[in-house]
Amino acid sequence: MITLYISYRSNFRKDNEKPLCRQAKKKEQQSKIVDIEETIPDQTRNQINLEKLDKLKDVKQRQKDWNEIYNHKVVKDGLRVQAARCMECGVPFCQSDHGCPLSNIIPKWNDLVFKNFVKQRIFILCLVSLLNNYFNNWKEALDQLLQTNNFPEFTGRVCPAPCEGACVLGIHSPPVTIKNIENAIIDHAFEQGWIKPEPPLHRTGKKVAVVGSGPSGLAAAAQLNKAGHLVTVFERNDRIGGLLRYGIPTMKLSKEVDSCTCTYKEHYISHLHVNLSAIYNKLVVQRRVDLMSEEGIVFKTGVEVGKDMPASKLLEENDAVLLSLGATHPRDLPIPGT
Repeated sequence: MITLYISYRSNFRKDNEKPLCRQAKKKEQQSKIVDIEETIPDQTRNQINLEKLDKLKDVKQRQKDWNEIYNHKVVKDGLRVQAARCMECGVPFCQSDHGCPLSNIIPKWNDLVFKNFVKQRIFILCLVSLLNNYFNNWKEALDQLLQTNNFPEFTGRVCPAPCEGACVLGIHSPPVTIKNIENAIIDHAFEQGWIKPEPPLHRTGKKVAVVGSGPSGLAAAAQLNKAGHLVTVFERNDRIGGLLRYGIPTMKLSKEVDSCTCTYKEHYISHLHVNLSAIYNKLVVQRRVDLMSEEGIVFKTGVEVGKDMPASKLLEENDAVLLSLGATHPRDLPIPGT
């Protein structure tokens, strides 16, 4: 009886429904909103993926070493086009909560990088008057970048780039390659010798111990040192870097200066204008550690707090202790035989 009643009610509604309402419903079903990302054909998406591969070094060259796989020269040559694609949105989602977690001032340095390349093209026409502006724009882009980011040479290489995922341009076409622009700014600054040790002018006399030398530990140490505190970083491994050195493969982020023909100090003290791009790529982690050392930060390796040094002693000798231990236990894949 209940089933028959429900069937009768539904048939009654259909029979007594106005034709206008039926047409409205039909039109509503036809005009359903489709996500614009779903309208991009697979062929276009495949082309985007192929363009990403063009930024990598040749396969034969990559087979010969463990160095970084990115062709930074090719990437830099295309920066002008990429920087020009930035629309300087009124609400830049790339630096919002949905984008860069550091709130990098992305549209600003995109514009400055674009102006750099425009002026570079008309450089020969008016060399003297444009020389200062050319370098000032690069430096201003660097200043904007360093306002919010301690280590752009790291994030410019290994960050998953949520800023690009939040880029408004990515709704209907490939987003602006923000990460490449960020990386090019800091690499250009190192090439020009603009990145130099900047120890604080005044010391507070307060001692701070940072346990762990991963990205968070190094960033905290850099900020505390800028504030004038005496910072000591403790690392249980034999080298500084944590995840940067032991977690991220060398093909994405170079660690050492082993195959370089000159040391860090020799390169940055000398003003030889030679092509040392290969050397820059090999000391990405180590050159930053050396910079921080020259700024007054003390690094102690091979010290495991709680084992080699009691935690009570660490608390007694310092005014504050920061634990930036990280997730040291690896998450292996559940594959038989591994």
